[in-house]
Parts: sequence; C-alpha cells; structure tokens
Amino acid sequence: MPVALVLGTRVQADGTPAPFLAARLEIARELYATGKVQAILVSGDNMRHEYNEPEAMQRWLIERGVPADKVVLDYAGFDTYDSCARAKRIFGVERATLVTQQFHLARAVTVCRHLGVDAIGVGDETAREYGRTWQFASAREYGASIKAALDVLSGRDPVHLGRRETGIDDALRTG
Repeated sequence: MPVALVLGTRVQADGTPAPFLAARLEIARELYATGKVQAILVSGDNMRHEYNEPEAMQRWLIERGVPADKVVLDYAGFDTYDSCARAKRIFGVERATLVTQQFHLARAVTVCRHLGVDAIGVGDETAREYGRTWQFASAREYGASIKAALDVLSGRDPVHLGRRETGIDDALRTG
C-alpha cells in the first residue's frame, strides 16, 4: 500500500501527541522507514484554532526523520468516516494502510473499504498498558460501530468536503 493513513486522536495541552497517538505515529514512521509506504496522510481534528491534531502529527513525524514532503495533512478528519471519505474523495487515495489502535482497526478498515479505499490496517497494542483507558476505548467501539454503520448506510458527506488536493499525488511522485 503506497499510503499510510494515520487516524487522529487526542493531542495534549502542550500540543504533543498523547500516548495513543504517539504509538500510531511510531507505526507510521516505521512503515515509511522500511519502505512499506511512500507517503503518510495524517487525518485529524482542527475544529478549534488552539487544537490541531494534524500539525502535531506532522511535527512528530518530521522530528523523527520523515521528510516533510512525505507527510500530508488532512485538517478535517473529525471521525473515522470523515477521514476515510476525505482520503478517497479529497486526496485521491485508492489504497492505504490504516494506522490506529487494535481495538479500532476492524471498524476503520471496514469503513474505508465501504467508501472505496482498498484498505489494510496495522493496529497498536502498546496502549494496553493504560488499562482503564484501553478498556473504555474498547467498550466505546460498540457505539462507534453503530454510528459507522449508519454513516456508511446513509452515504453522508464528510463534515467538510472541499476541492481535490494533490498532496498525496505530489508525495508519491517525488523520490
């Protein structure tokens, strides 16, 4: 798969990725470093000026050696459905390796596939060390799966669509 799609999650008050997000980013960095992907699309929430998941993800990846021109930002990945829909419709992603936590992986891959992205996934399990958080997030998946099914069945548009962006095309074109 040429593109890693990293799904956003919480950024700390100081603008650094929280542990779940840092674990996702480390997987994406490894995928890039080993040549398994040629570009990384970071998709997350930037609904408020003072909160910016995509830029926090970009900064983390660049600080750890991923070239800036290989990291593409999606500022409107407000949920899994929006991230997958925008990857396909805005960024032109046809095939992707999704990067998230293991408990979220089945839903994320299923949603992306239903939206036309040939998706596989890599799930992080190191977050299990955060026992209660892991348990809560795993339990949350039940409700989130119902919402995802309704989103897919409704065929709703993402919160923000916009024009086609060429960032992924450009990242894949450069050596």
